[in-house]
Amino acid sequence: MATGKAKRSPEVIEDILIQRIFLVTLTDVDNKQLMYLESMAAENLRQGKSLLLNPDLMDEVLFGILSGQFTGESLFKYLTGCYGRAFKEGKKIGNMKDIDLQSSLLNGVVERAKKLVANYCRTYLHNPDMFPNSEKISAGSAILPIIFSAVSKNSTACGNEFLNEFFTDPDGYDSMAPIFKDLYDSLNHEISKVNDSPLGNFVQPLNALRMLVRFPNGGKALVSHPSWLPKGEAVNGRVIEKESILGSFFHISDLTDVMIGGELDDQLVDSSTSHVYDVSSTNLPAIMSNLHDGLEDVLLCLLNSKDTRERVLEYLGDVIEKNSSRAHMNIDKVTCASSGMFVNLSVVMLRLSNPFINELEKRDKIDAKYVSNGTHLNLRRLTPLHASEEEIGAWADENKSKSGNSRYSFICECFFMTARVLNLGLLKGINECKNLTRDLSEYTKLLSEQVKQPPSPYFQDEIARLNKIIDLVSDEKSSYEFQLDINIQQALSFYRLMIVRLVDFAGGFKMPLPSSCPMEFGCMPEHFVDDAMELFIFASEAMRERLDPFLLNDFMNFIIMFIARPNYIRNPYLRTKMVKGLNYWTPKRSDSDTAVTPFQGHQVAPVSPFQGYRLALGQYLVESVLKLYVDIESTQFSEKFYIRNEITQHLKYLWGEPSHLDAWKKFAKEEEKGVYLNFLNFLINDSIYLQDEGFNKIRELKEKEKEGKVHPWEENEVREYIRLALEDINMLAFTSEQITAPFLLPQIVDRIANMLNYFLVQLVGPKRISLESAEKYGFKPRILLKKIISIYVHIARDDKENTFAAAICKDGRSYNEKLFTEVVNIPGLGEEMTALGEFVNLSAKVKLAAIAEMDVEASLGEIPDEFLDPIQCTLMKDPVTLPSSKVTVDRLVIKRHLLSDSKDPFNRSYLTQDMLIPDVQLKSQIDEFIKSRTQPTPSSSNNITQSTGIF
Repeated sequence: MATGKAKRSPEVIEDILIQRIFLVTLTDVDNKQLMYLESMAAENLRQGKSLLLNPDLMDEVLFGILSGQFTGESLFKYLTGCYGRAFKEGKKIGNMKDIDLQSSLLNGVVERAKKLVANYCRTYLHNPDMFPNSEKISAGSAILPIIFSAVSKNSTACGNEFLNEFFTDPDGYDSMAPIFKDLYDSLNHEISKVNDSPLGNFVQPLNALRMLVRFPNGGKALVSHPSWLPKGEAVNGRVIEKESILGSFFHISDLTDVMIGGELDDQLVDSSTSHVYDVSSTNLPAIMSNLHDGLEDVLLCLLNSKDTRERVLEYLGDVIEKNSSRAHMNIDKVTCASSGMFVNLSVVMLRLSNPFINELEKRDKIDAKYVSNGTHLNLRRLTPLHASEEEIGAWADENKSKSGNSRYSFICECFFMTARVLNLGLLKGINECKNLTRDLSEYTKLLSEQVKQPPSPYFQDEIARLNKIIDLVSDEKSSYEFQLDINIQQALSFYRLMIVRLVDFAGGFKMPLPSSCPMEFGCMPEHFVDDAMELFIFASEAMRERLDPFLLNDFMNFIIMFIARPNYIRNPYLRTKMVKGLNYWTPKRSDSDTAVTPFQGHQVAPVSPFQGYRLALGQYLVESVLKLYVDIESTQFSEKFYIRNEITQHLKYLWGEPSHLDAWKKFAKEEEKGVYLNFLNFLINDSIYLQDEGFNKIRELKEKEKEGKVHPWEENEVREYIRLALEDINMLAFTSEQITAPFLLPQIVDRIANMLNYFLVQLVGPKRISLESAEKYGFKPRILLKKIISIYVHIARDDKENTFAAAICKDGRSYNEKLFTEVVNIPGLGEEMTALGEFVNLSAKVKLAAIAEMDVEASLGEIPDEFLDPIQCTLMKDPVTLPSSKVTVDRLVIKRHLLSDSKDPFNRSYLTQDMLIPDVQLKSQIDEFIKSRTQPTPSSSNNITQSTGIF
């Protein structure tokens, strides 16, 4: 009868298992695959011990091998091989049926062997001198390949298990710090090779970094590394990007900065290097997502540990501060980090902010005091929305005394850092994208000119160079557009949080605002709101159909609240930008050439999706926009006309909406002698200046045409003057139809009458001949005349006291009775304008008023100089003394002056109406003088050339 194979004892099995793991033996002298441990075998025999290997001998076995008995090529490879063999044996043992023996072998041999091997690996790399005759090997060259393998698609469970065992050192951080340092040095070297070309193969190094920072000692070692954050006076933004470990990873981008601030990088043009990835490639979204996922993961791991969080915030703060000059128009590429780094950082910071961006109830953690006492950012050097430097300083001192050394939450730190990074990164990218679009157009035009030149080597080289520049600029533009497109929604959500928090500081979404701007609002950096509006406008242009109307509701209400509040937002240009944002979300109305008002028979643009949501503060929109129109007077003279034109476009829309029209009428009545009067005054001023400049420029160009010296830019300039003037006159036409009372006030009635008379002289008087054939400059005399007539008629309808008629005839510079007759005689005008009959009736009233005025003037005779207003040389009716210059003027005259200028005209000191001092004695003398003169004088009239030509 056959007998079965003899069952091995546990001791024999342990011996066999240890032999297989460590490739050693105490008995088999002739086995060439195993190392015969002769000394250990002899010592065991001497002591009468067994020659079977057991777990208690494993430490001695390894020490003996490492101490000089090993004869292979690489001791470290031997150790990692031991770990691999232990891993495989453990898998085999897992299939054993004898559960007790299985547990004994796994825990007693395999797991102990793996821990022992990992410990010796650490010891060997940390202090190789302990082991004579062993080769010198760095931690980077030894461990990094294992890490790369572990993070690759072909990773094995064994490699990951070894690394977990290796990096979990019971002896603590100090023993592992040198190993981690060497690893990060090697990793930095690897990523620097990737950065030699845009979007190189960064996946392995980035995943290796992600793995290393997951180990507590790994994160701590990274933020303690000399290359974590370079220090020294010579360190700038570019140095941090190039030399810091994280900077090298954030540098990875397909953005090349080929054009920065309008300057071409000749090195990039001359280089043969081009983008590795086509922006249109379907792989690019996945590539960029992998990059940003990895960078976010690294920062989150470091921020989640108390041992590393502070160093990460310090790093981010230093990157921001050292690159603050990226906000300038021209970026210095020598001292500033690249656009690629800051766009990547923008995306990652938005991701870090995501938990509180989408949970607005967490916004209370955003503490405004951070601006004055921030721990990692110097926000006080930035231009604030309203508060002065002294006010912020005093507030900071007060906050310090109250709060002591209290720290800010991560949400607060992250919010302000994200706002600064977006300003220097994503928002700067919007600006660069616009510049690249402009540059691309210019280079394309230049190329078209070059190809027309006669063939020559020079022009061929230049054409080749221009083609390369166009390719580079086009690629760069596409790269920016891609980055902006995929991140703009998240950025809008962040800025929605920002404006909601700003509104919190001002008391919430409600009107009216407190008269005094709270410090929490006024201290905030101006660029916070500027960036919010810039992004809002860009998104409205680039991706209107994809934007969430509900999200935009907060933006619109914010605009309404602050667009006309200089005591909250001091910068008028910033408030003007808000109007541009409004205009993107209001239907456009085009004026009909034959319409008196802009809303008769108009084609209205489709209603935007935003209009489906009710604006909580919509009733204040008209008031806010009209106030802004007045505020813009403080901007540069040449710019205010274009700014006001933006405002005018929105006002045209509001006038056509019944609810806003009611609000307009209500505001005009309440502010009839205040803001609304200022609005009309500036509208009249602008109309006169623009149309007058347009008339004069047309006449100049007609003279230059004779000599053939007209430049295209001159023609464009004239067209702009004429266009802007017509917009203003059109507004006067349609507003005067329903809101007439303010035009009849003493402060404004003479101004509007003089303006209308002046335009009438230009259009139907002798000077009209010089404006013939000017249609090519956008001049439309018939349309302009009809607008002028409509304004005359609208104001005259409510002129119960003949105030307007008297003002018309008092205009000694432009009024002439026959001008009105010339208008009536223009062929076909009566058929086009039903209101022409009213204009004829006004002409008759003006004629009667002129006769009465001449009678009064004749009765007064020569007026004593002391009764004459020093500004207009007219008889003062209500003399007042100016408090600073002590000059006496007519109250009406100075009130007209103050509508445009709040300064004493004689010494430029500040002046308001309530500061005027009545001169009671002089007024009494003037009244007596008027009573004493009653003798009338005959009237006279001037001649005028018959109307022909431009009509």
